[in-house]
Amino acid sequence: MAFIDEIKFEAAAGRGGDGVVRWRQEKFIPKGGPAGGDGGRGGNFYIRALRDIHILSRYKSKKKFSAERGEDGSSKSLHGANGRDFILELPMGSTITNLETDEKLVLTEEGEQFIILRGGHGGFGNEHFKSSTNTTPTEFREGKEGEEGHFKVELELFADIGLVGLPNAGKSSLLNAITNAKAEVGDYPFTTLDPNLGDFYGYIIADIPGLIEGASEGKGLGVKFLRHIKRTKMLAHLVSFENGKDMVKRYKEVRKELKKYGQDLDKKEEIIILTKSDEAKDKKVITKALKDFKKVSKKVFTLSLFDDKTIKNLMKELTKILKS
Repeated sequence: MAFIDEIKFEAAAGRGGDGVVRWRQEKFIPKGGPAGGDGGRGGNFYIRALRDIHILSRYKSKKKFSAERGEDGSSKSLHGANGRDFILELPMGSTITNLETDEKLVLTEEGEQFIILRGGHGGFGNEHFKSSTNTTPTEFREGKEGEEGHFKVELELFADIGLVGLPNAGKSSLLNAITNAKAEVGDYPFTTLDPNLGDFYGYIIADIPGLIEGASEGKGLGVKFLRHIKRTKMLAHLVSFENGKDMVKRYKEVRKELKKYGQDLDKKEEIIILTKSDEAKDKKVITKALKDFKKVSKKVFTLSLFDDKTIKNLMKELTKILKS
């Protein structure tokens, strides 16, 4: 199932029910006075946050949603029932933009709920217009239309750790190794077309698709995936020993894109993971890389997915960092 992080939809709150003209039917009194009830209110339109990033896929084919119309009034002064509210469930991290007014709402907590469109008021029945000078009113009012709007939803992932790096840095492989994720892995650029999530002892790790030079300007997979890094608590920056030259240069290339994108992405807490250490034929290459990267950061680790010891050491360090 493809990951969907943007949708547009049309929404309508419910129309109010109509008021009606009715009369009391009493023996020997053909017109026993007005008894037309008011219409019910139209249903409101709500959005609610859930902890499920795949909810948007539900709305892939359906793009119009509406709350229920209020019932019309009836005889014996009975009011119509209010229309049922409609609740559209959206994932935490969603930004909802009203395309007519440019107003925005952001869902940051599980279960929070907002009203975005209000249902129309019910109309008045003829009983409402009764007075001492108008004992047999024939007036009534129709219900009001509910509010309508066009909206856009953009999802920005919430995660404890965001895995970043150039294509083929080993992000999907690492995610699979330390979580229950089943991300596809392949030896070609842009293996990850969608962000993958994994559960690491209750912490969420997001595998962000590989970045390339110019990503902040829309090149490659571009800004679409840079925005998913905004709400991660920390970054794990993967740099591969594969084609081992210029590793620091490749690291700085991604850092430059993070800084150019803004949103303080380059200021997030970061650890550096030097992956595919089995590709380094000489241990001196690993030693030199560690020395070079420790000039950049104190939190540098080497990793080989063929060596359980390096995986366990990394998991231990990640747990320690996340709990600190």
